[in-house]
Amino acid sequence: MKPALITLLSVVTSLSVMAGGEGWSADFAAAQKEAADSKKDLLIDFTGSDWCGWCIKLSEEVFSQQAFKDGVKDKFVLVELDYPKDKTKLSEAALKQNEELGKKYGVEGYPTILLCDAGGKPYAATGYKAGGPEAYVKHLDELRAKKNLADEAMKAAMTSEGVPKAKALVAMLKEMALTDTMVENFHGDVIAQIKAADPDDETGFNKGVILKEKLGNFQKELSFFAEGDDFPGAMALVDKTIKEGGFEKPEVQQMMATRGVIFAQMKKFDEALQAVDEAKAFDPDSDLAVELDEFKDQLKAAKEANSADKEPPPKAE
Repeated sequence: MKPALITLLSVVTSLSVMAGGEGWSADFAAAQKEAADSKKDLLIDFTGSDWCGWCIKLSEEVFSQQAFKDGVKDKFVLVELDYPKDKTKLSEAALKQNEELGKKYGVEGYPTILLCDAGGKPYAATGYKAGGPEAYVKHLDELRAKKNLADEAMKAAMTSEGVPKAKALVAMLKEMALTDTMVENFHGDVIAQIKAADPDDETGFNKGVILKEKLGNFQKELSFFAEGDDFPGAMALVDKTIKEGGFEKPEVQQMMATRGVIFAQMKKFDEALQAVDEAKAFDPDSDLAVELDEFKDQLKAAKEANSADKEPPPKAE
């Protein structure tokens, strides 16, 4: 066998190995073809097999169980995309494939379970669920029904015009509960139709898109300062962004809380505690407000520990 052919064969074999066990494929392109040929959907598991506790629980409690395999065999082609700490577990081809797909789908945490059509377009997302294989299969069936609902919503929208059409399409996207990246990368046609049907943005959809883009740019800039330990620069960015406005209440409160984090990094604990109090007072009934109480306790403990470190050692008699 020629060396080039041996290399090609090794790549194909490494991609096709079923890392998730029997019935799972690690080769995305092959899984797409199988799904198209068999008229099934794709069930994609983005996992960290050697470090993610919830991923391991989901695999042990659900995916490895025969009741799960029997429950999905006629509906899905199963795909496992692994992101292990031990990179030697995967070939270079598999690592490259998974990295590209992780970015394409905008995966934000593990495990992320996506339900997609045979072409790879996602229509629902989920993660770990307690209850065992039977309950999980039922959960997937409920999510799978969203595909039909989305198709029906799309047909209904096509019979409408203007703002009613835009509202129907926006509701369809919200029902899918996908990440922004998934919507942008796989449902761009729907976004274009919403903008065309609602040029004055009565639905507020376009405003939301602009807000998310602005927030993403802010987070990138903040990460730049954090990576360089430039805390004054980070603080200046947060203060400037809050002052400029244009964000919704939850985002503003998060930025106000970020001021507390930055002050803590600078070991300015009194200022950090004040920033946390201001953030909580901004919206005391939010979900974040509860977390801020816990953060405040951590800040107090850090302040005490820092003060103890600064105390001079006792003098020898």
